[in-house]
This record gives sequence, structure tokens and C-alpha cells, in this order.
Amino acid sequence: MTKLVPISAPHFDLQRTLDSGQVFHWLPDAAGGYQGLIGETPVRIKQTGDQLWVTPGTEVLAARYFALDHEMDAICASFPADPGLSEAATFCHGVRILRQPLWECVATFLTSAMKQVIHIRQMSLAVRQRFGRRVPGWEPLAIYPEPERLACATETELRECGLGFRAKNLLGTARSVAEGVVNLEAIRAMDDNAALAELCRLPGVGPKIANCALLFAYERLGAFPIDVWIERVLRKNYFLRKPNVTPKQLQEFAARHFGPYGGYAQQYLFHHARTEKKKVKGSSSH
Repeated sequence: MTKLVPISAPHFDLQRTLDSGQVFHWLPDAAGGYQGLIGETPVRIKQTGDQLWVTPGTEVLAARYFALDHEMDAICASFPADPGLSEAATFCHGVRILRQPLWECVATFLTSAMKQVIHIRQMSLAVRQRFGRRVPGWEPLAIYPEPERLACATETELRECGLGFRAKNLLGTARSVAEGVVNLEAIRAMDDNAALAELCRLPGVGPKIANCALLFAYERLGAFPIDVWIERVLRKNYFLRKPNVTPKQLQEFAARHFGPYGGYAQQYLFHHARTEKKKVKGSSSH
């Protein structure tokens, strides 16, 4: 195994970040670390204290992917004085919002609907291995297939990867991207509202998945995806006396209350809530 090289990673927890429901393809290795792909680049990574040890030549790539430049003190200082959020932020110390490849992020969250993390990992691995390009010497890793590749698949083939009803949406979205109906790169230049609307043009993509893409791929750190976990937390912590509050009102409240780094607040609330429930049942993604 190639000797790893160190990069500084203060206020970062590799295991918590990879287990926080943002990304689904990193695999534990025999050396106590992980192996995975950042885009098409294979990386081995492990942590000791405030240092990450990564495959030589991937230092800059890994530091960017794991958002080691995010000013965590300033981000946490921007949060409102809020007991529930403070508890979640303390529990999630070291979790960072990853910078993921656009297509991979959209596709994996599209196929995560109503599934536990362990099943999402299985689906992601199955799609990669069946349709993606292998990386010699890094088995079982495979590059997430390009939209053009998946656009040529059949719904039946995708269902054989365990996707169920999600197969139709993934196929339709792959075709929309491959044919240029929606240009993922062009969304970078759009404001948040326009970007959200454009992503929602993709088959099966609603506000929750679109906000996940904005947060985890486009680095819109104010994006606040609301899934069943977050809706429960918001209703319990802020709306016990208003049981009829609508999803739209919850979204508007989140934008006002959590501020410019609401995506971090959301991730902490989400990971804390789902981890607390793990002893009772499996946990889902966003």
C-alpha cells in the first residue's frame, strides 16, 4: 500500500463526516481508514488527531472535498442562541459539508428517497459496479457512471441495482442532463431561487433533493433541506403549539432562523436526530 502523506485538518472528524448521510460510497479499509473516489480520483484516507493522511498527490483535492477551509468557529458563531441546535452542534463537532461532484450528488440523492443509509450505500455500489468504470487496483471502487452512460440503460437494468421506483427517476434525470435539457454546470451561475427551480425540472427532483444538491454540490451553505427527520425536529423544537404549520412555513422559518450557514445547522440537527434513533431503527439519508 502506498505510504500516505499528512495534511492539517483541525476541527474535523473524518468518521463523523462520512457517516453523516451526505455521501454513500466511502468504504472502510483494513488500515483503519477509508478508500473512495473524489470524482474520478481514487483516495485512501485516515485520520490521527488533527491530521488527515491521504494518497500522495491528492492533498489539494482532498482538502477541498472535505472543506477544510471552512471557518468553523465563524460558522458556529453565526447560529442563533438555540438549545436544540447547540446540543446538536456539540454532538456533531467535526462534521463538515462536503464539496461533491454535481452529477454524482444529484443522482445519489435522487436514489436515496425513503431508504436507510445502509441500503443507499448498497444501491450506489451496485450502480457504480454495473455501469461505472473500474479503477484498476482499487476494487471494488468504480467511478459513478456519467449521465450519458445511464441514459443508455433501461429501467429494468436500474431496478436490478435495487433502485425500485427510483429507477424511473434516475433514468429520466440522466436523459435530461445528457440531452442538455438541464445544464448542471450552468446552475452554478444562478441565484438560489433560480437554481432551485431549475433543479426541480429534473424527473423526481423536488425541493428536498434540490436543496441537498445546492448544499452538498453547489456549496450554497444557506440551503436547508427538509426531510422527515428535520420536519420532526422543527415541529418538536419550534412549533409544538402550532401543529398545523405548513411545509412552506417551515422552510421560511428555517431561512430566517438559522441564517447564512443554515445548511450546517440542518446537517447537525439531521445527524443528531437520526443517530439518536439508531438504537431503535435504521437511519435514512436526507
